[in-house]
Amino acid sequence: MSHDLKISIGQHSDKGAKEINQDFHGALVPEQPALGMKGVAIAIADGISSSNVSQVASESAIKSFMMDYYCTSDSWTVKTAVQRVIAATNSWLHAQTRRSEHAYDKDRGYVCTLSTMVLKSRTAHIFHIGDSRIYRVAGASLEQLTTDHRVAVSAEQSYLSRALGMEPQLDIDSLTEPLEIDDVFILATDGVYEHASAAFIVNTLTDHGDNLDEAAKLIVKEAYENDSPDNLTVQIVRIDDLPDGEATDYMGQATELPPPPLLEARMEFDGYTIIRQVHASSRSHIYLASDNDNEALVILKIPSIDLRDDPAYLKRFMMEKWIARRLNSAHVLKTYSQTRKRNFLYVVTEFIDGQTLTQWMIDHPQPDLEDVRGIIEQTARGLRAFHRMEMVHQDLRPENIMIDKSGTVKIIDFGSTKVAGVLEAEPAMDGEDILGTVQYTAPEYFVGDISTWRSDAFSLGIITYQMLTGKLPYGAQIAKTRTKAQQRKLRYTSAPILNPQTPEWLDGAIHKSVHPDPYKRYDALSEFIYDLRHPNKDFTQNGHVPLAERNPVLFWKSLCVILLGGIVAQLAYFTM
Repeated sequence: MSHDLKISIGQHSDKGAKEINQDFHGALVPEQPALGMKGVAIAIADGISSSNVSQVASESAIKSFMMDYYCTSDSWTVKTAVQRVIAATNSWLHAQTRRSEHAYDKDRGYVCTLSTMVLKSRTAHIFHIGDSRIYRVAGASLEQLTTDHRVAVSAEQSYLSRALGMEPQLDIDSLTEPLEIDDVFILATDGVYEHASAAFIVNTLTDHGDNLDEAAKLIVKEAYENDSPDNLTVQIVRIDDLPDGEATDYMGQATELPPPPLLEARMEFDGYTIIRQVHASSRSHIYLASDNDNEALVILKIPSIDLRDDPAYLKRFMMEKWIARRLNSAHVLKTYSQTRKRNFLYVVTEFIDGQTLTQWMIDHPQPDLEDVRGIIEQTARGLRAFHRMEMVHQDLRPENIMIDKSGTVKIIDFGSTKVAGVLEAEPAMDGEDILGTVQYTAPEYFVGDISTWRSDAFSLGIITYQMLTGKLPYGAQIAKTRTKAQQRKLRYTSAPILNPQTPEWLDGAIHKSVHPDPYKRYDALSEFIYDLRHPNKDFTQNGHVPLAERNPVLFWKSLCVILLGGIVAQLAYFTM
């Protein structure tokens, strides 16, 4: 039975001894599927007393966080989403101060502290700026999880060294903590934690565990009665139940709809007319079909007959549609919009009237360099669409690159794509199997390292090399390596050896892009694309790499031939 994340929350805030309350707080527990994909958000902000508008900053920070976080892409990790939301809020607050009469006095501007916690799957993601605090109850004491951003001037005086809206750029503390059932977290402003002891807080939680709002009120009251001069805000969060690691709700139909039967030409199926089968493999069956409503040509993909009893396979199958709907690029296959009710499990995408890159290479065994550049550049644009959404394609190969009749390149087949945000929600989907095609798979996969955008960049470099030479730069050796030591022994075959028309500087760019060590590849896809058109001085004659390094086998063979020629010449001389 699948479980959802369940929590109990108690909150209370009071202006305390001050005229107005500059604190602000909030919590949001969404329904599924947002609960599984985005989690629960809790946040607390504390204004600074030297500013008359700090309460505006606190309120804006909390409201912006609560609204904007849930508008970020489900494919992003919590860290990426939260940091971008907070950074945007920081920029807005800082701009408001710059427009105000206190443009050069940040202590009187739109400034506040901010501590947030996102509970997603079985992990707490904590982000913090300032001196509000997040604790976890540890037995009879409190474990402080955040660090105060304060600088002490004396025993009686200190000031904030970091706060939201204080500077145009922001350094955000972040950490993750595993969750356990019955974990209790406390979020509090300094008006509370400096005047209510840890022992009192823990005892109050013990006595009022069935009413956390009442516990929060009592903690605030204790701080006030202990002469706290500040605003008082506290939030209490208790973990009541945890998900079992399966975020099934975001896939929905993967478990609700039955797989369809094998389809045949002229068959009527769910409002489509099947025209012909396009491709069949152990992973899926693909058909060209016509939409009966508007006669539009589409591609219809159904699950493999052999894998229909595998829930993990069906979930990954449905992820293809989920992924495609979140990508917006002219160089990535798009899904086909369907308003009719579905009766079976399948994916419908646009029809690309063209050919695969595999067929293109067969038709162009000696391609023009400009054609190669054009195809690689368009493919790179498609890859960047994945990477911006924190996705790694993981199976980039000529068969998964289509070129339509107009010359537009599109990346297809998302069955192996890794989505960072989904893996946070459902870690079990990150299996150990290598999902891509081994000839184009980056070496890091074979030693168990995580895949990144650099892994896709490696595959793109391999394809570039193959288009120019018809071969693979390391042959079939990469798939045989299982240690980094073995990978360091891999030898790259220089492209000009196989295709003398390949410029040496271009070969240098390809060589760097397919380096076995991902951190010795390019730092960005754009750098590789730039070097395909502009000779990099590191790869030109001045930076010439000796043949012994580029191709040691050829070097020693050539040396042996030269030595043999010398011996033959000497023998001929003495026998004359």
